[in-house]
Amino acid sequence: MAPTAPSAAKSASPSQPSGKSEVSDLKQQLRQLAGSRAPDADDQRRDVFKRVISCMTAGIDVSAAFGEMVLCSATSDVVLKKMCYLYVGVHARAHPDLALLTINFLQRDCRDQDPTIRGLALRSLCSLRVPNLVEYLVTPLTTGLKDPSAYVRMVAAVGAAKLYHISATTCLDADLPAALKALMLSDPDAQVVANCLHSLLEIWTLEAANSEEAAREIETLYSKPVVFYLLNKIKVFSEWAQCHVLELASKFLPSDNNEIFDIMNLLEDRLQHANGAVVLATIKVFLHLTMSMTDVHQQVYERIKAPLLTLVGAGSPEQSYSVLCHLHLLVMRAPMLFCTDYKSFYCQFSDPSYVKKLKLEMLTAIANESNTYEIVTELCEYAGNVDVPIARESIRAVGKIALQQYDVNAIVDRLLQFLEMDKDYVTAETLVLVKDLLRKYPQWSHDCIAVVGNISSQNIQEPKGKAALIWMLGEYSQDMHDAPYILESLVDNWDEELSPEVRLHLLTAVMKCFFKRPPETQKALGATLAAGLADTHQDVHDRALFYYRLLQYDPAVAERVVNPPKQAVSVFADTQSSEIKDRIFDEFNSLSVVYQKPSYMFTDKEHRGTFEYSEDLTNLTVGAEAPETVISAQRYQENDNDLLLSTSDKEDNGTRSSNGSFTSTYNAPSDLLSLQTPAETAPINPGGSTYPSQTNFSLDDLLGLGVPDSSAPPPPPALTLNSKPVLDPGTFQKKWSQLALSFSQECSLSPQGAASLMNPQSLIRHMQNNYIQCIASGGQPPNYKFFFYGQKDGATAFYLVECIVNTASAKAQLKIKADDGTTAEAFSSLFQSVLSKFGLS
Repeated sequence: MAPTAPSAAKSASPSQPSGKSEVSDLKQQLRQLAGSRAPDADDQRRDVFKRVISCMTAGIDVSAAFGEMVLCSATSDVVLKKMCYLYVGVHARAHPDLALLTINFLQRDCRDQDPTIRGLALRSLCSLRVPNLVEYLVTPLTTGLKDPSAYVRMVAAVGAAKLYHISATTCLDADLPAALKALMLSDPDAQVVANCLHSLLEIWTLEAANSEEAAREIETLYSKPVVFYLLNKIKVFSEWAQCHVLELASKFLPSDNNEIFDIMNLLEDRLQHANGAVVLATIKVFLHLTMSMTDVHQQVYERIKAPLLTLVGAGSPEQSYSVLCHLHLLVMRAPMLFCTDYKSFYCQFSDPSYVKKLKLEMLTAIANESNTYEIVTELCEYAGNVDVPIARESIRAVGKIALQQYDVNAIVDRLLQFLEMDKDYVTAETLVLVKDLLRKYPQWSHDCIAVVGNISSQNIQEPKGKAALIWMLGEYSQDMHDAPYILESLVDNWDEELSPEVRLHLLTAVMKCFFKRPPETQKALGATLAAGLADTHQDVHDRALFYYRLLQYDPAVAERVVNPPKQAVSVFADTQSSEIKDRIFDEFNSLSVVYQKPSYMFTDKEHRGTFEYSEDLTNLTVGAEAPETVISAQRYQENDNDLLLSTSDKEDNGTRSSNGSFTSTYNAPSDLLSLQTPAETAPINPGGSTYPSQTNFSLDDLLGLGVPDSSAPPPPPALTLNSKPVLDPGTFQKKWSQLALSFSQECSLSPQGAASLMNPQSLIRHMQNNYIQCIASGGQPPNYKFFFYGQKDGATAFYLVECIVNTASAKAQLKIKADDGTTAEAFSSLFQSVLSKFGLS
């Protein structure tokens, strides 16, 4: 039996439109209903309109039904009008030629007897956003601003701002800003006044960049008559409108103290408002008006404390976080005023992690001699929290409190108790804090070292915790009996330690221990320097080389450098400058407070650093080393064994044996370290000292013992770049994926250059001045990523560069690819030379 054919009577569901056939069906139904006068015609139109909107929402192109929809709009049904206006507004922007069909019926509806239809039609007319139709907007807007209905006037006020964005000249020629200002000062409806104020501020703010008259008009909005007129009506405004009026009032400059007190009296009841935005806007007015009145300003802090604490516990977690951010800003400026309310900042079980973290910061800030015990007791309870990030933050908070208090006896005991908890992250965080405490309070070393000495380094997995333990082993090795042997076991496991931070601390700790307990540390120091010189990480290698040269030069000098007398650290560096904090305070009641950074840092392009590319160019994450940047230990030895001492030093301080080998006359370092002599590690040929002819690295002589010119590799040939190279992004991306890597190396920036990178555009301009163009950039402080290119003069060869800059270390990682590999080295030298001069001129 043949299968049953599907029923043709079934039509596509409105919620699941079937494409072109559905649109054709809708057009036919709309055409039939266009002139229908049947009693149920409006109901049928509603059903069809709903299907059209459903198709449009599903992404189906229903612009073919534009004419039929316009024909069916000739009705007094408000629901049909709304759906028709929605349809027209969506398709008018995509099909400007069809928008002209809507002008007649929209203008007709702007004169309808029903004010709702007049307002809807005017809003839709202004939302077309078609530049060719602006001439049809002026008359309806002018009439709408004088309409007897408040709803129509409200729509017309916003429509004036829309017209300005479509055609600023048309808006200003029609004198709409003057009409808005007159309406704002005379209209009895509060929402109309608010919309006029919003539109005026938007128009004049944008126009002020080109017109002095607009700047003067903005000043008139901040005048006393306008501000007091709006403040006297503030109770009848909506919450949104109140925030606009309060923002205006915060920029008002009173002529005397009486005006300040008048405004504060008018706004006193706004502090009890249920809406958090209104309360914060009112607080901003109070704080900014009283900045010059110190006593009153302190009283304002006392007055706003209760409303803010009420808002923290009354709203959603998101609102609580926003209010807490503003409270945090105030606590940072006046911690003493909130010290008695510390219990309000205790973490609740139901608080999200981001709220708990902020509360911990505030508890740290308001701790003083009167409440430290209670706060530290509460924080210690959080150390066992199942939420590991919060547990970490609570331990750090205890440490911060200890660093800012004079009586730290109980706090140190609490911290040392954390070391008894069998949790790796607790131990790691505690060790870091104990290290900082010992830097500020050296007198506690005996008590702390007694506990720290019982901790096995094998039980610490986190690099920062292990680094802190190693620092204490080196700094207090004279008080820790097993310190040399613990350090020796760590050196034996050098290859298993993956963290460069731990290796750097281990180098320094072994050096310190060597000067305090030489016989027990001699073997460990030799092994440490040997491992450091063979390390593939540049910083570890450089530090080991530096220590080796110091010891060869003079052990006494090395001791003064590595282990000098130290003074207790009185104050640890703050992460934010006072200038930035003041800038954030000036932007109170904005996202700047939530982000804890000034607005220019997340709104300006040069600070956002947005950049989009596919494949290799999209990866703007800086941190992990690419495989190409890892240089083998063999290459280090080839380049640097002879650089441990320059040839001139060897000749000045040593003698040659009869067989031509070199014998060092330095007294101690080689024997003390149980290392080979320089003659063994870097034999000199009878024909003279030689260096590798091709090298991607050149280490600076850290002691200034420069390599003689005669033994230096020959400089690369000079290279001239095209002053106006042209390379489009697509070609750059294609070349970057196809070309092999020519060079991968690290170079240094000058301190002035690293500081100048606060504005990345300055580096781009500097490179352009040297005929090296930037095709893309991105990143955030302290890491920035740039893609540069240059072109050989008189040739088609291009050079492509990926440059990752870390402003904190003043280092730049370079990857260079070239069409012409024979001149890649010359371009690399030129690029590094240009980069090294950045910030010096």
